[in-house]
Amino acid sequence: MKVKTVLEQIYSYLISNKLFYVSLSSLTLFALFSFLRYLFLKPLKEFSEKTKNKIDDIFYYALEKLGGIFLLSLAIFISIHYFYFDQNEILQLTDKIIFVIALIYLVNISKIAIDLIAEDIIERNKKDDGDKEIIYLGASFVKYLVFILAILFLLSNLGFEIGPLLAGASIGGIAIAFAMQNVLSDIFASFSIYFDKPFRVGDYIMLGDKQNIAGTVKKIGIKSTRLQSLQGEEVIISNRLLTDSIVNNFKRMQKRRVVFQFGVEYDTDLSKLKLIPEIIKNIISSIPDLELDRANFIKFGDYALIFEVSYFINSNSFSVFTSKQEQINLKLIEEFKKHKISFAFPTNVVYLFKQN
Repeated sequence: MKVKTVLEQIYSYLISNKLFYVSLSSLTLFALFSFLRYLFLKPLKEFSEKTKNKIDDIFYYALEKLGGIFLLSLAIFISIHYFYFDQNEILQLTDKIIFVIALIYLVNISKIAIDLIAEDIIERNKKDDGDKEIIYLGASFVKYLVFILAILFLLSNLGFEIGPLLAGASIGGIAIAFAMQNVLSDIFASFSIYFDKPFRVGDYIMLGDKQNIAGTVKKIGIKSTRLQSLQGEEVIISNRLLTDSIVNNFKRMQKRRVVFQFGVEYDTDLSKLKLIPEIIKNIISSIPDLELDRANFIKFGDYALIFEVSYFINSNSFSVFTSKQEQINLKLIEEFKKHKISFAFPTNVVYLFKQN
């Protein structure tokens, strides 16, 4: 009888105690949530592995990160709200606890989602190393921004005044910005280069008319861009200088225009002078991928009659240009010898007079 009485008392206590119902409900919901997570996790993983996009991967990782702590906290939260709906203090406490846990979970999922999206952009567009560095930098910036916003949101939800904190951060940010002005300018310039794409890795560029700053782009970094000059050395230029300068991109040329001059002797016959443009025309038409623009006798030089030739090469390659120009020069020498036309070179004529 005594045992029965004790059991009845325990039963009566549990029945009348909300904590018992909360515990029972929480365990039941936790078991249900865990089962649903297990039920959907494996098929979602198999589905995400079959597809190339990263969206389903985000859903998979979001479900995978729903660990025991989060599921149990969610179960307790729902149970307390159901059984203690009339007790504001308990509800407020549980709200804050579940808010902190949910915020941590969302921040972790956001970091994973940002990394997956960055990888997807790189894979889809086959980005070079410079673009990858910019994308990863942008992803890191977004993750830090999410983290800072989460901290501010958490402090605001917990009742802290974030106005003075933001004011202090603004003053500190201004001081840091002044101290790191050049570095930040280079970083923002790298973003400008990435989005505007004035050049890519592999392009041959030259800064304005400064022919000593030119080369093939080897790497576009966060702070600087590296070029390899025609002489072979590496040239390092700050991104800020690149965005502030006029950049000639020779890789974007569909065809190259070439202008060169040569001179013939003053005593060349008029008939031969008239023949020279025709000789130039025949030479250029005989070489593939060349198109004559003009060939003219343009001026009287100090020691020569100057001709100017303009033509186009259907290539943007510098090596192709030098090869074609060499062919023109050799054929020009050959034709001039055939027609007995002499190139001019600096000469001095001295006249001697005999005095009586």
